[in-house]
Amino acid sequence: MDSENKLGEYLRARRALVRPQDVGLPDDGPRRVPGLRRDEVALLAGVSTDYYIRLEQGRERHPSDQVLRSIAGALRLDDDAAVHLFRFGLPAFGARATASPTAAPELLRLMDGMPDVPAFLVGAAQDILGANAMARELYRGFARYDNLLRMIFLDPYAKSFYGDWNAASRLAVSNLRASSSQFPADERIGRVVGELTLHSPAFSSLWARYEVRPRTREKKHFVHPRVGELWLHFETFAVASAPGQHLSVYSAEPGSAGHDGLVLLRRLADQAAADADADADAEDADEGTTAEKGDTRS
Repeated sequence: MDSENKLGEYLRARRALVRPQDVGLPDDGPRRVPGLRRDEVALLAGVSTDYYIRLEQGRERHPSDQVLRSIAGALRLDDDAAVHLFRFGLPAFGARATASPTAAPELLRLMDGMPDVPAFLVGAAQDILGANAMARELYRGFARYDNLLRMIFLDPYAKSFYGDWNAASRLAVSNLRASSSQFPADERIGRVVGELTLHSPAFSSLWARYEVRPRTREKKHFVHPRVGELWLHFETFAVASAPGQHLSVYSAEPGSAGHDGLVLLRRLADQAAADADADADAEDADEGTTAEKGDTRS
């Protein structure tokens, strides 16, 4: 994340994802490296090959707005990927807010007030900052419910929990890329990327693709060990008062199999809460008995 030529890295990674036929160029057979050549990007963007090479190599540090727009078009970048390009190419582009690392009590109360759907709050580095009982029950099979990226790439349970692990992992990485663009100096994002790069080749491969796609809404497929298959609608909401935080909620159409699954998940969450209360009462009773015995001995 701290390389000196982030713009060049991004351009090379995105160039490798574009096939000649995608942009109307002839396919001349196998290439030494995947994607477009630098002279082809320059041609499509309407700039000289020498200028584009200097841009990738970091010898040209001040591209104009117009040049970046042309390159974004040549590389077929969508809006989110183009914003990422502009943040690298124009340092003054966009706000440089600081990500909020903790959950506000009001948000925790809001999630607890949504007992029929899984709801959880994530930070810029995809740390779980808070969750209601339904969300904790949904993700109960993971050894730790702490960071979505770490859970997906480092917990073996993820491969059976996600109906399409490949799609889930790719979306998670592209979402983290979006966060890293918005908060380029965030230390927590850097630590998460460092840990996963060290321990997960799958993460490293996806991270190198530089795909940028913040999450908004998706159709999610889970396989819960007690509920079975769950097809749910996922919606995420940016928290305006806490930069980098998003409130994520799963729901299902009334009368659907997914809705029935959520009803069963709610029963399991209620039972888990009742069991926890019973354990706490038993522990309090044991402590009270111990204290009484101590008083008798005195």
